[in-house]
Amino acid sequence: MRVLLASESGNPKRDNEDFAAAAPGLAVVIDGAGAPAGLPSGCSHSVAWYAHNLGGLLLGAAADPNVTLTEALAVSIERVNALHGDACDLRHPGSPSATVVLARAYADRLEYLVLADSVLVLDQADGEPTVVTDNRLAEVYREVNDPAAERPPLGTPEHAADMRTRVERLNAYRNQPGGFWVASTKPEAAHEALVGSVPLDDLDAVVLLSDGATRLVDRFGVMSWRDLLAVLRKDGPAELIVRTREAEASDPNGARWPRSKASDDASAVYWAVRR
Repeated sequence: MRVLLASESGNPKRDNEDFAAAAPGLAVVIDGAGAPAGLPSGCSHSVAWYAHNLGGLLLGAAADPNVTLTEALAVSIERVNALHGDACDLRHPGSPSATVVLARAYADRLEYLVLADSVLVLDQADGEPTVVTDNRLAEVYREVNDPAAERPPLGTPEHAADMRTRVERLNAYRNQPGGFWVASTKPEAAHEALVGSVPLDDLDAVVLLSDGATRLVDRFGVMSWRDLLAVLRKDGPAELIVRTREAEASDPNGARWPRSKASDDASAVYWAVRR
C-alpha cells in the first residue's frame, strides 16, 4: 500500500487546525473546530492543540487490532480530557471539538469510522465511488438556520456577527440526542460515529478528507467525486489543495459560494490499496 498526504492551513498566519497522519495499515484525518472570535470556549487550549492531541492519541490507540475503532476514539477523547487540566471547563458547549475520519486495514478488510462532516471516499475497483459522511450537522444547521438567507460578505464585521449567531444556535444541539455529534469532551460521542468495513480486494484506494478539501465537490460544485479521485490518483493531495485555493481565490467575498471562511484548513490522505 502507498499513502500520499497533504495538509495546509487556510490562512498562513494561523495554526492549521487539521491533523492528518498515517502509519502502517492506518490513516486518520481530524478537523478541529472551536468557538468563533467573540464567543467564550471555557478552555485555555487552542483548537489546533485539541485536534493534534486527539489525532496522535487516536493513531496510537487504533494501532491495536484488538481495539475497535469506536473504542479507540472513546479512549482517545478520555485521554485528551485528562490533558486539559483544572483550568478548562469541560462542560462548556464551546470547548474545542473535531470531526474524525479513521481507516484501518485489518486482515482482508478495510475498517472505517466517520464522525461529523469530514469525508471518507472508497474508490471501488468496480463501479462508482462510495462516499461516507455524517450529515447530522448539516441537517441540524438547516433546522436552526436558513441556508438560503443572504450572508454578508466574507471578512466584514457583519459576517463575523452572523457566524457567531449561527454557532450559538447550534450549541444546544451539539453532542445531544436528536442533534449532531463531534469529538470533544464526551467519550460517548464515539458510539455515534458511522462505522463499517469492506473487503480490501474491492478497493483501488481509500481517501480521507477534511471538509476544507471537499469544497470543489460538495460546496463549489465544480468537480465530481470521480474527478476528485482522478486528481488524487494522478497528481496527489497537494494538487487537490492547490486547485481548491485557486477556486477560493476566485471568489474572495463569498458572493458565488457563500461560506464561513474564505479559505479553510484542508487535509487529504490518498491511500492506494492497489499499485
